[in-house]
Amino acid sequence: MAFKENYDSGETELKSKTSQDSPIHCSIDEDHPCDDGLPPIDGGRHAWLFLLASAMLEALVWGYAFSFGIFQKYYSTHEPFQGSNNIAAIGTCAMVGIAYLIAPLPIIGMILLPQIARWVSTIGVILMCVSLALSSFSTSVTHLILSQGIGFGVGGSLAYTPSILFMSEWFVKRKGLAFGVVWSGSGLSGVLFPLAIEWLLDRYGVPTTLRISSVGLFLLSIPFLYFHRPRIPVSHAVVQRRLNFRFLYSKVFLIYQIGNTVQALGFFLPTIYLPTYASQMGVNELLSSLTVILFNVTSVFGSIIIGFLSDRYHVTTCLLITTAGSVISVFFIWGFSSNLWSLYVFCIVYGLLAGGYSSTWSSIAHEVQHANPATDFSVIFPFMETGRGIGNVVSGPLSEALLKADGWQSHAWGTYGSRYGTIVLWTGITALIGGIAVMARYLKCV
Repeated sequence: MAFKENYDSGETELKSKTSQDSPIHCSIDEDHPCDDGLPPIDGGRHAWLFLLASAMLEALVWGYAFSFGIFQKYYSTHEPFQGSNNIAAIGTCAMVGIAYLIAPLPIIGMILLPQIARWVSTIGVILMCVSLALSSFSTSVTHLILSQGIGFGVGGSLAYTPSILFMSEWFVKRKGLAFGVVWSGSGLSGVLFPLAIEWLLDRYGVPTTLRISSVGLFLLSIPFLYFHRPRIPVSHAVVQRRLNFRFLYSKVFLIYQIGNTVQALGFFLPTIYLPTYASQMGVNELLSSLTVILFNVTSVFGSIIIGFLSDRYHVTTCLLITTAGSVISVFFIWGFSSNLWSLYVFCIVYGLLAGGYSSTWSSIAHEVQHANPATDFSVIFPFMETGRGIGNVVSGPLSEALLKADGWQSHAWGTYGSRYGTIVLWTGITALIGGIAVMARYLKCV
């Protein structure tokens, strides 16, 4: 009898604790997912449709943004932008950097105002499409930075960040793989967007291309927005617990974030400059654009593979794989390449290994959460994107400065002897530092 009373008391206490701590109306922990009539976790029609919608929005936002190298090549050789400074800043600083940089803000807004969470992605799609339409009237690089860059970046961030908040409701045990599938969406669209943008620019010019892009992205998004929704409503009662930011000062988070931010300082530079570099070899537009296409294709597989591995192995093991592959491909393949085919080999290897780096974020967030139990996963994750955004914002003007430091030009072999030699060196060094957590774990710092 005494045993039963103690058991009942313990069970009541456990239920009370679960009720107070859970960020949603029922438990979705890995061992005991709830069964209250809601769609199932980690599978089922509703979960897969949500994942498909998330991957599609990811594809439209990032696939278009990562294809900016095609625009940059066109802007650099056509009026009214030919000879303008800071063209690279449109893509690296604004279009991509802003979308990453402000990622925590939509998440915080959706937690504080859960009733708007369902509509944030719709608002984002509308904003980024309107921004592209407005950019078609630009007559200076400043106009492009504000519209195609910042406007698209803010809209894109609103369009895809609900995936981060809702993912913890739909996937638990397969979360790393689910995020890997979502990130791979940008790689799939990255196969088609460069070709489509190249063709449109050659046939119709910049204004019409941007207007067609605006309408096209909107029409492609419409069928998927309905399924981009939460599994369970978010409760106002747990706002204070979910918005705990003490992890920002923890040693574990800082080590992972340093590697993440530094890696981003060089990660995007190859896709920005490779089309232009390939064109200088005397190849046509299609063959030069193929560099970006190959990177995007292989990054699809890289994202899924690293995401799959992150569900099964410690995150530093995955970081070791992506870091080692990135460093070797940059220093030895891109650095010593002297023809188009070696550039293609680099794009394949770099996309496959470096392209999966962001698929480690889910496991990194779990490591940080393990060290800071009061923090919610959905709050940690977007700050990893902020670190990537900081790297993007800095890499734009930094890359312009690196191109001016041409002390190696004509004094070294392969790409090292071109005006892009310093870009190669910088990309390789930042990729190496991106794996700092591997050494930190060896030294028992994480």
